[in-house]
Amino acid sequence: MAAASGGAMRRRPAAGLVRAVRAICGSGRAAAAAEAEGLRAEQLAGRLRAQRSQEEKQNREIPKDPAQRWVQKLAMLSKQLQQIHPNVLAKVLKQATVYQNEEIVVINKPYGLPVHGGPGIKNCITDVLPILAKMLENMNAKPLHLCHRLDKETTGVMVLARSKEVADRIRLLFKTRQVEKIYWAISLGDPDPAEGIVDIPIVEKEVRSHQSHYKMTLAPNYRLSPEDGKVMKIRKNRNAESAVTRYRLLASSSACSLLELQPITGVKHQIRVHLAYGLGCPILGDHKYSHWSKLAPQKLPEITLKRLKLEQSKARHLPLHLHAHRLSLPLGQQIDLICKPPVFFQKTLKKLDLDVAND
Repeated sequence: MAAASGGAMRRRPAAGLVRAVRAICGSGRAAAAAEAEGLRAEQLAGRLRAQRSQEEKQNREIPKDPAQRWVQKLAMLSKQLQQIHPNVLAKVLKQATVYQNEEIVVINKPYGLPVHGGPGIKNCITDVLPILAKMLENMNAKPLHLCHRLDKETTGVMVLARSKEVADRIRLLFKTRQVEKIYWAISLGDPDPAEGIVDIPIVEKEVRSHQSHYKMTLAPNYRLSPEDGKVMKIRKNRNAESAVTRYRLLASSSACSLLELQPITGVKHQIRVHLAYGLGCPILGDHKYSHWSKLAPQKLPEITLKRLKLEQSKARHLPLHLHAHRLSLPLGQQIDLICKPPVFFQKTLKKLDLDVAND
């Protein structure tokens, strides 16, 4: 008994030690959990402070002038289109549908929406064509097909085909120049003469500066002789593409013009380059082609800034005012498709007093 009692006495301290260790470990885990919880709370508080600070900054930066608020809103439009769900974007395009039959669907392309994907692009028209087809027809509808393209910043008539066969036919019509395309553009300055044809090849070149980049530019086949001023034929740039654009002045006011443009060929950025470098009348909001050697916001005349109620420091937010207004498609029968300019384009026309009531 004495031995047993002694053994029991020896086991009790061991059990007490276990309980003590458990208590210490338990309190350690509790402390670690509390520390982690405190860290998460601190991180959450930090994020809330940063969000509140950003909101306050945005509120401070909201211009008081309605015109500048509108320009700022447009500057955010392209970003918003990249953030929305593809189903929502498809719904936007459905609402932008202006014509459809058994072969084609025609949309009024929104500003700031790219046609194709690429680095940094989350949403584009190509990606939502299957969803759009289902919304327009039914869940068994086949995806729509692109027939041509418009630049991200260009708005207006865009044709989609319901089948690959129809898409191929329309692409051939574009390639063989059987499709008549009419654009509207608001430009800085007045073209001289008021109506004519720009027939100057275009080539892509690297702009060597502190921010090296690539631009399309003119590659003329003729130049003026420095000796006697006579026209001389020069060596053709083998990388240049033939580019022809008809233009006509529709209205002029406030150091700006409304031009009707018909590109005969389809070279990248053709209208923008011909207006900026061929006629010396860059498109309003075309910051890329308003300068050659630098990437900088477009410099606007004082009268234009005054009419737009805009500060030069905010000119970088001005959108490109180039709109695909009309397209004539010989698809069995002649189909004439017309899209109204977007609201921002119409507001600019009104502010600049560019009257197109008769056009």
